Amino acid sequence: MKDKLRLSRARLSSNPNWKWFILCTVLLGATMSALDVSIVNVAMPTLKNTFKVSMAVIEWVAIAYTLALTVFLPLFGKLADMYGRSRLYNIGFIVFSAGSLLCGLSPSAAYMIASRIIQAIGAGLLQANSLALITQAFPSSERGKAIGIQGAVQAVSMSVGPFVGGILIATVGWRAIFLINIPIGILGTVAALFILPPHRQIKEKEKIDYVGAAFFASGLALLMLAFNEVVRLGWSSHIIILYFLSGIALLCLFVLTELKVDNALINLTLFRHPTFLLGNLTGMLSYFVLFAVLFLMPFYCEKVLGFSTALTGSLLTPIPLAMTIVAPLAGHISDKRGPRMMTTLGMIVSASACFSLAFVGQSVRMPLLIIELIFLGVGMGLFTAPNNSAIMGAAPKDKLGVAGGILNMMRSLGLILGVNISGLIFTSMERRYLAEKGYPGVEHVFSNNSIPLLIKDNAFLHGFIVVMGVLLLLNLISAFFAATNKNWIVLVHKQAVLKEKRETWTARWGG
Repeated sequence: MKDKLRLSRARLSSNPNWKWFILCTVLLGATMSALDVSIVNVAMPTLKNTFKVSMAVIEWVAIAYTLALTVFLPLFGKLADMYGRSRLYNIGFIVFSAGSLLCGLSPSAAYMIASRIIQAIGAGLLQANSLALITQAFPSSERGKAIGIQGAVQAVSMSVGPFVGGILIATVGWRAIFLINIPIGILGTVAALFILPPHRQIKEKEKIDYVGAAFFASGLALLMLAFNEVVRLGWSSHIIILYFLSGIALLCLFVLTELKVDNALINLTLFRHPTFLLGNLTGMLSYFVLFAVLFLMPFYCEKVLGFSTALTGSLLTPIPLAMTIVAPLAGHISDKRGPRMMTTLGMIVSASACFSLAFVGQSVRMPLLIIELIFLGVGMGLFTAPNNSAIMGAAPKDKLGVAGGILNMMRSLGLILGVNISGLIFTSMERRYLAEKGYPGVEHVFSNNSIPLLIKDNAFLHGFIVVMGVLLLLNLISAFFAATNKNWIVLVHKQAVLKEKRETWTARWGG
């Protein structure tokens, strides 16, 4: 039975149109993991009240998920190249669904946090393999378009997450936001079993660098913990200093280990390719910018402008919707003309959006604010799909899993650093302004009735504008890297097209 299933899958996968079924299966995993990232944020106040814990504890429901996802991605990419991308993608559906069930049944905050780590393991298995499966299934002439479609679906899922979560919590209860993943996971498991291509058996299995994996996971975890706790404890705290020094030391040991072992967890030689190196760096910076804006804008809308939570959520929707519309088109154009033009233009458009947002005030014209947010979404849509396509195109076919894991890891790092570092910059600038005005050491600014409202608003805007200036600079740096990466990107794109033409000719005419 197993042999018949394998033969059937091999026969179907040889059909030229079968790649679209593979893409649809990958999109199920993308929808589930992206929906879960945004849908849980809405439930935080409800979970805090349900479990009767502090905000510092309930924040770990989100932190544990993101941290576990980031540290596991490179390992899962390596395992996928060894044991089969389709196999691990299918396991990802099962593990994510199991984690969702455990989250939905959680009796306590500790149980919920542990269940979220299981969810993150499933999400890591899905994300580490999604781009590799698309790259494997689609020729370079269609790869950007397919990756653009995946990016669009992820953006839609993230944009509707808060809306769907709010409805489910209000009508059914908070457990429903986790249990909704189970039917999607079952459908994805069945689809992956019958649709995804069979894995080519490797005669000799490589060894896993578990020592390097331990150094990487623990070092990154300590750095992320430091960034998360520094606002509460301060830069002079001995604990924060210990976290940073220990994290940096462990990551240095990780690099030294990777350079010495034969079967490295993260193949550092991939970064010798300029397109792979610059693509991952700019990808991380783009997610830094995107999630820094998504983190600060709700505070601006609610605290300074006085908007309701519902209106604030609606105002942020144009960002992912613009990405949804633009990403497939940008991917299609990059397939024809190469990714350099789209990636550079995307960062320039994103920079213009951050420049405009730096001039917001205590009142704002709603249409203008919406246009600025749309521009940010358009810039990210223009950049993401072509950049991802260029990165995956620069990786060897037997390292696609590792490349996909690194790509998603760098984006996760951008997300974490964007929220934490922008929060640090904002808080430092806000407190500095308040201290200059005679209000030093204020912790909860807007709930402090002794500070005049005008000073509160000005302090917020002071920090907000500085952050937008930093984001503008990061966009311009990314645009420079994208523009100067021209020769390598074009060369890789042309070589990939020529190689596929030769392979097609050989397969058709026998040499």
